[in-house]
This record gives sequence, structure tokens and C-alpha cells, in this order.
Amino acid sequence: QVQLVESGGGLAQPGGSLRLSCAASGFTFSSYAMSWARQAPGKGLEWVSSMSSDGKDTYLADSVKGRFTISRDNANNTVYLQMNSLKPEDTALYVCAKCRRGRSCQSLSEVDYSGAGTQVTVSE
Repeated sequence: QVQLVESGGGLAQPGGSLRLSCAASGFTFSSYAMSWARQAPGKGLEWVSSMSSDGKDTYLADSVKGRFTISRDNANNTVYLQMNSLKPEDTALYVCAKCRRGRSCQSLSEVDYSGAGTQVTVSE
């Protein structure tokens, strides 16, 4: 069965960095795009980033451009989200999602599996 397991969340200070990982299993990882989304308390789901199956196409939300980077290791079935220059407004539950196709995706309708998420808290 498909499993997506996120890790790397935690507490960071404003201006700090965290690297999230999502270990995938149960499907041919290299054939599917992968995404990261986040949900802050009391707010709706925000699509953060997505990367196509071959790593050539990426999407980054305007709110994280220049600060976050998505990458993937198809040999190790893992997708990463490098988060730099963190801000308090980045505080959220970050969820890894598998897109239905190889192209990057930016909505829930294009996702068929997601993980439980990893909490990121940015605070002094």
C-alpha cells in the first residue's frame, strides 16, 4: 500500500532553517509528481510546492519563493522541502502528497495520497 511518511519538522527561530523529508513507498516513485501543502491553525490548506516526476518542473507558492526549495531523490524514494529564512507565518502542519500524474500538481483534486504531516513551528 502507498505510504508517505514526513519527518524533519520541529521548532525553529525566525530566520532559521528546517529540512522536511517525505519517504515514499508502495508505488513507483519516479513516475509521479510530489507536492507539499500546509495548513495553519484556523486557516485553509495552502499548496506550498510541487515537483514533476523527473524533477524538471517545479511550483512554488509566492509566499515561499526565494526561501523554500523542493527536491527529490528518485533513487531513494524521497522528496524534500528545504525551508530557509523561516517566518512565524510559516507555522503549520506540512503534508506530503502524491500527485495522480507525472506533472506537478497544485490542488487536492490532483492528489490521490497524502501523509499524516509534520508540524513546523516558527517562534522566538
